[in-house]
Amino acid sequence: MPSIDTFAARAELRVGDTEHTYYRIDAVSGHDRLPYSLKILLENLLRTEDGANITEGHIRALGSWDPKAAPSVEIQFTPARVIMQDFTGVPCVVDLATMREAVRDLGGDPAAINPLAPAELVIDHSVMVDFFGHPDSFERNVEREYQRNKERYQFLRWGQTAFDEFKVVPPGTGIVHQVNIEHLARVVMDRDGVVYPDTCVGTDSHTTMENGLGVLGWGVGGIEAEAAMLGQPISMLIPRVVGFKLTGELPAGATATDLVLTVTEQLRAHGVVGKFVEFYGEGVGSVPLADRATLGNMSPEFGSTCAIFPIDDETLAYLRLTGRSDEQVALVEAYAKAQGMWHDPSKEAEYSEYLELDLATVVPSIAGPKRPQDRIAITAAKDTWRSNVRDYVSNGDDDEAGKESFPASDAPAESPGDGRPHHPMSVVLDDGTATEIDHGAVVIAAITSCTNTSNPYVMVGAALLAKNAVDKGLSRKPWVKTSLAPGSQVVTGYLERAGLSPYLDKLGFNLVGYGCTTCIGNSGPLPEAISKAVADGDLAVTSVLSGNRNFEGRINPDVKMNYLASPPLVVAYALAGSMDFDLNNEPLGNDADGKPIMLADIWPSAEEIATVVNSSIGREMFTADYANVFDGDERWKALPIPTGNTFEWDTDSTYVRKAPYFEGMPASPEAVGDITGARVLAKLGDSVTTDHISPAGAIKADSPAGKYLKDNGVGPADFNSYGSRRGNHEVMIRGTFANIRLRNQLAPGTEGGFTRDFTADEAPVTTIYDAAQNYASAGTPLVVLAGKEYGSGSSRDWAAKGTRLLGVRAVIAESYERIHRSNLIGMGVLPLQFPEGQSADKLRLTGEESFAISGITALNDGPVPGTVRVTATSPAGEQVADFEAVVRIDTPGEAEYYRHGGILQYVLRSLLAK
Repeated sequence: MPSIDTFAARAELRVGDTEHTYYRIDAVSGHDRLPYSLKILLENLLRTEDGANITEGHIRALGSWDPKAAPSVEIQFTPARVIMQDFTGVPCVVDLATMREAVRDLGGDPAAINPLAPAELVIDHSVMVDFFGHPDSFERNVEREYQRNKERYQFLRWGQTAFDEFKVVPPGTGIVHQVNIEHLARVVMDRDGVVYPDTCVGTDSHTTMENGLGVLGWGVGGIEAEAAMLGQPISMLIPRVVGFKLTGELPAGATATDLVLTVTEQLRAHGVVGKFVEFYGEGVGSVPLADRATLGNMSPEFGSTCAIFPIDDETLAYLRLTGRSDEQVALVEAYAKAQGMWHDPSKEAEYSEYLELDLATVVPSIAGPKRPQDRIAITAAKDTWRSNVRDYVSNGDDDEAGKESFPASDAPAESPGDGRPHHPMSVVLDDGTATEIDHGAVVIAAITSCTNTSNPYVMVGAALLAKNAVDKGLSRKPWVKTSLAPGSQVVTGYLERAGLSPYLDKLGFNLVGYGCTTCIGNSGPLPEAISKAVADGDLAVTSVLSGNRNFEGRINPDVKMNYLASPPLVVAYALAGSMDFDLNNEPLGNDADGKPIMLADIWPSAEEIATVVNSSIGREMFTADYANVFDGDERWKALPIPTGNTFEWDTDSTYVRKAPYFEGMPASPEAVGDITGARVLAKLGDSVTTDHISPAGAIKADSPAGKYLKDNGVGPADFNSYGSRRGNHEVMIRGTFANIRLRNQLAPGTEGGFTRDFTADEAPVTTIYDAAQNYASAGTPLVVLAGKEYGSGSSRDWAAKGTRLLGVRAVIAESYERIHRSNLIGMGVLPLQFPEGQSADKLRLTGEESFAISGITALNDGPVPGTVRVTATSPAGEQVADFEAVVRIDTPGEAEYYRHGGILQYVLRSLLAK
């Protein structure tokens, strides 16, 4: 529907010989002082003004934005497109297919459930590193991928034929975010004769990588993305915008990875959750587009909604390089300049808060052992590891291991006299090599993830480092599982053109796939002898990966400490073989003359890297690799395509099952009610991530999900991962809160998905799933108690879906990360916050209490109440706590979703009403 255009903003823009319609933001007073990101939102409102959801008042409020004010004005943002990856995309398509049946059953037209804006899905999360270190590793991993995921892939092929405006990029192409910036992102959209900024939300938190191109977007839960696909705007408050000024240039030896780890540490310490971050200043021009994308990618790690760069000549150069048409590049330039969205370092916008970084101060760094914001300068890496490992290994005479929220080991360790834990284990590898591993051994060194493999400077740097190492006779340590999983086929193209691939291969960094692999937990099993030694010695071994996530239990079940690093440093640690190693001062080996080889001796210079990048990467590589991006290989083309407007569900499928969310749903919502007699399903500490709530990795055979699969004829070798089975709610319910590193304080002494079941005498310890089923049978509602930053990490809709399907009605936390809080509301779960300065422990809550939450019914009649009353009663009937919990339903739109029992129910009823 065209805008009612109260501000007479509709105008014509001529680019070459073509006239385009656009909406001038200079029609609104105050536009010129707005940050770049808010200019995009202003245009969005002008173009979608309908007098109801988007009004003249909303537009004026944005034009008169007060940068210092707390967010209070709600607006409706309509993204231009939606992007998905397969782990989150499969449940999205399952939900859409189920909604079609629900619409039909309620007397509507199933075809009404159809994307109204471009929706693109890239299959990148399913390949695992089962095979590594050999020339045929890629082919063998892809073959295994198709064997495991045939049902899912057939379902996605059906979706591509059944839904308009829905396209699928087949397996083996690249990582969703890299494919997005290299090919799918438009920067400026041109649809139906109207041009406007390309805005995009995605079902992966790292959708923000596109911010490096000047595309405004961020990660949302799958349920919110589905609503956006169906034309539902995203409800949000006009945010605070943090201006991050960049000056200077990166020094020699520092990489884009070092830059983003520095920025992540700085922004997480400053506090940017729920805010926009926007880079500006003279230093912006010296930041290559690849580095900008790397910074944008890490936005979820420092907690901001986005981390965006404006459009400038560097943006245009990247668009040309990656094969965008001359017409598209000209349109981007003309549009950005016409709208005042072109970067001019001499003109500073107004910002809510200001930060600054001199790029020259960045030093080589890693981050770990469990959070991306825990940056460690390489000069301090060895000493820091020796300090941190004490949280994972007990010396038998202290309680250090018990101080972690999610401790990974209570294993005793000997000390060799220098204070470090020491417990060597002998290993004989498959090739007969006899060796020894100890605490700190690097058992995984993976060049993986969109963060870095989209960046040719760090990839070429890693390859040159490998070449120099090989030339000096160095090799990786035999216990290190090495892998190379680039974000697109272009990467291997330029490495081969430069003649560098053989050197990476020589060190074991053979191509294993084009996908997320290790960063998403698809690292595959360690060699059996290594895994056994780790288990027998209860070793605190490590991984080093060029990714963006290193949360506990995410990378590999055998690995307790995980470190993020640049691709060159990943290669360096594969050579060193241990985190108990000083890369600056200890030799990696000796040359033929017995002379020590230091890392500085093989580290390539910035000039060497630039020479290779400039001579090896060309536009034709991108145009060739993306020419038939949706076609797929012969395996993809050979998959049989189901037909029909609605999907024919296979009742025997363990991958794809009809979603349960609309069963028995009435045409009109029932009134929301207060909660009484609730019990605690889990009492959790700080920094509980969506990985802890809904793991993506391996399924244990003795877990409820493993037992379900075995009962349905699936052997452990074919379990695949939780992430790959998100299209089956039966698996995912059983996997909720099942992370192997989760510590539920309600069941002390346990690790994993355990709790106490208060429906039984003496409240025995059992699995969270089994307890939830018993509570459901008894008609008992559930709550979760949590600490700070609850739900940080991935935009994982199943962390909210599983929570709701287990019977949890409310979560009470000290604070939330943005996406998970939104997802909880989208599933009809009430997010509450302890009063400022209070927590479960300070209120003396043990989790054994029963809870009553009153005041929720106020949502039926009016605006969102600021607080609701929570009363906790002990098993003996005594009142333990009585407090006002803050209601974290932040916008009227979110309140409407909650009243309907969830966002999908709201959208479905809205479509029926039309």
